[in-house]
Amino acid sequence: MLLAEVVAVLQPRAGGRYVDATVGGGGHAAALLEASAPSGWLFGCDRDPAAIAAAAERLAGFAGRFELRLGAFERLGEWLAPGSCEGVVADLGVSSHQIDTAERGFSFVNDGPLDMRMNPQVGRTAADWVNETPAEELARLFAELGDERHARRIARAIAEDRERSPFTTTRQLAGLIERVVPRRGAAVHPATRVFQALRMVVNDELGALERGLEAAWRVLRCGGRLACVTFHSGEVRVVRRFGRVRARDYEVAGEVDVPELRRLRPAQLNWVTRRAVVPTDEELAANPRARSAQLRVMEKLAD
Repeated sequence: MLLAEVVAVLQPRAGGRYVDATVGGGGHAAALLEASAPSGWLFGCDRDPAAIAAAAERLAGFAGRFELRLGAFERLGEWLAPGSCEGVVADLGVSSHQIDTAERGFSFVNDGPLDMRMNPQVGRTAADWVNETPAEELARLFAELGDERHARRIARAIAEDRERSPFTTTRQLAGLIERVVPRRGAAVHPATRVFQALRMVVNDELGALERGLEAAWRVLRCGGRLACVTFHSGEVRVVRRFGRVRARDYEVAGEVDVPELRRLRPAQLNWVTRRAVVPTDEELAANPRARSAQLRVMEKLAD
């Protein structure tokens, strides 16, 4: 998503070191390697083993100029030295390959197991969350992570139905939601926000993003840039909060900003994009899934 825009703001050059923090199928990685030829180097990581395999195949022509690791980008500090990279891109959310692979359980378009794990070998599945979480907690998750207006009604219905038969498939859950909140010709399926919320909690996406931004910041050199492509309000809030705190020329003790307790310090970042960059009409025509994508870019001024 926003491939040309990401390359333009990261300004890759020969000899530079770059990170694709959510390498997916390798699209951004390949573009950065092409633009930094002949000697640019890239590190890519992803929680999904299938993504690592796909990226390795996609980047085979750049042999010797990249390294791939299986794992979340919050672990960048384990793999890369502080201040060693010129640019980092994090294209967040779920990939088209994950959505289109029914057995991964991310989508209700094709029936599959209710899984949704980025790494299918680690952690609780979406079915575990749906079948074991109290209705009150489900309602909170649907409202906070999915902005679902009918969160309480859907959560109560799930709790009632799972007593008779546990949820195991995507169609089973989507069908219940559509019965509780009829579609009535709406363009967006009524299960969309619940599936988003479940995917986010299954993979601890916001927590991983907060930790990942900190790790990405540490491996950036001063003058390096961090480009984040977000897809929903939760991700936007985390990225904007991260940038807002570091763009200040002061720091505060604790969560509350009390002017009398501020301690002056140089600003740590500058916003390269004051407003979010969104896809062009041409990209949206070619890829409607890009409609929610927003690019925000920060430049590191100091540690």
